[in-house]
Amino acid sequence: MPTQRSLSVNGSLVLTPQFTDTGTRSAASAHNNALVDRAKAGDRLAFSQLIEANYDFIFRTACKWTGKKSDAEDIAQEVCIKLATAIQSFDGRSAFTSWLYRVTLNMVRDMQRSSVRKAKNVDAFALVHPEDDPGGQEEATTAHQIWERVSTLPDKQREAIMLVYGEDMNHVEAAEIMGCKEATVSWHIHEAKKTLRGLL
Repeated sequence: MPTQRSLSVNGSLVLTPQFTDTGTRSAASAHNNALVDRAKAGDRLAFSQLIEANYDFIFRTACKWTGKKSDAEDIAQEVCIKLATAIQSFDGRSAFTSWLYRVTLNMVRDMQRSSVRKAKNVDAFALVHPEDDPGGQEEATTAHQIWERVSTLPDKQREAIMLVYGEDMNHVEAAEIMGCKEATVSWHIHEAKKTLRGLL
């Protein structure tokens, strides 16, 4: 089993991310690519199958970033509508799910700007449960406090932290989603940790 990545500030464990089997992920990627090619060529059935195969991924991503099921449902619907035209811009240089993650994240940003409210990101992640961890209630409370502070970070720092520690991405993968260089992600992580240490 892979080693879980955890955000530690002042020694506190925060996340227990879930992992997807590599073989399953590769098969899903190949299936997506085949459907994308057909959808871009005008195959409506392939487009419908692509939406069906990835709707849960879109919804979960939106839910993690908004913390509200109702907002996530709205965003998922908007993403599906947008994909009807945006699919033509997918050039295959990244995995389809990485591209789809960016599309969904951009839709989340649009919603947050238009509604003038910040998502409560702390509710998006599974925090350490007291009976599952030797630290008990005190450590779980500290973890909750850390993610409350994460939600107050500047946008880029918050996104870097959530992608690396919430989604268990490496810095290269996070950079691809954020549309920046790997070194920039590392810098955002560094600055975020400094800020969090000052808040706790």
